[in-house]
Amino acid sequence: MNTKDELLKIFSIKLRTIFGKLVIDFDKLQEIRLRMNAPLMIIYSNKESFVTEEAVFTDNPSKAVLITKNEIRETMEYISNYSLYAFEDEIKQGFITINGGHRIGIAGKIIIEDDLIKGMKHISFINIRLAHQVKGCADRVLPYLINRQANGIYHTLIISPPRCGKTTLLRDIIRQLSNGSRTLAGMSVGVVDERSEIGACYMGTPQNELGIRTDILDCCPKAKGMMMLIRSMSPQIIAVDEIGSKEELEAVDYVLGCGCKLIATVHGNSIEDIKKKPVLSNLVKKRLFERYIILSNIAEIGHLEEIYDCDGKSLYVSGH
Repeated sequence: MNTKDELLKIFSIKLRTIFGKLVIDFDKLQEIRLRMNAPLMIIYSNKESFVTEEAVFTDNPSKAVLITKNEIRETMEYISNYSLYAFEDEIKQGFITINGGHRIGIAGKIIIEDDLIKGMKHISFINIRLAHQVKGCADRVLPYLINRQANGIYHTLIISPPRCGKTTLLRDIIRQLSNGSRTLAGMSVGVVDERSEIGACYMGTPQNELGIRTDILDCCPKAKGMMMLIRSMSPQIIAVDEIGSKEELEAVDYVLGCGCKLIATVHGNSIEDIKKKPVLSNLVKKRLFERYIILSNIAEIGHLEEIYDCDGKSLYVSGH
């Protein structure tokens, strides 16, 4: 089933008709936003647009389809196959992963008991984030990550603003290192996929290809997951997306102390940007990461800007 067919079946009948007529490349569609009493909005080729009832783009929100309570309700019924209760655990975390690996973010009224999130009701906001696997996008980066002398890889941090392809790049790095190549033996990779974005597991099965030597902890907090993988799966590499909390960085120290290589991502624009963040700055000062990859969307989504080593020496600069 292609991306378009996977998506159409989760929407209300009205929205399904509109998206069925929309003339776009669904591989370039990034997000679809449904907000009650607000215009239908999409992110396409990294640009925000509104969609009219005639299934055309517009910059004028007043001309766009207005999302009603019925569109939200009907769409959630299709997403959950008329059984929201079956997705109770996922709803507590604010998202549901569907077939194809697409992630449905939801928001509404949170139900709290004993300071714990027990559920959500009156769902009024839906964000469909489409899963896109770009095989080969790590080809340019990988030669800088491989440590030939140690027959392994360097500890690597990918720095990127939102929507600049960091998770897509991380996914392909994992796949290629796990499968191996003629010049590098495949390695065991443990992935902590807290928000189901890397492997995009659906009913326990990754919808994205992460390689033949990869083990995934899905919907698991990163700090706990890193230590669990070390103790149970003996990975040579651990990969995580969007580190930043104190607990996660303590787990990073634990991983490095166990001799396991780490590949992680973080939101930011540069190494200097990371140095300004109180918790992350220690990682740079301690020279824990041996490679820094900087991404942007200046020329395209996932544009490779720069690569540095632990001393700040430039190894790659875009355009040079």
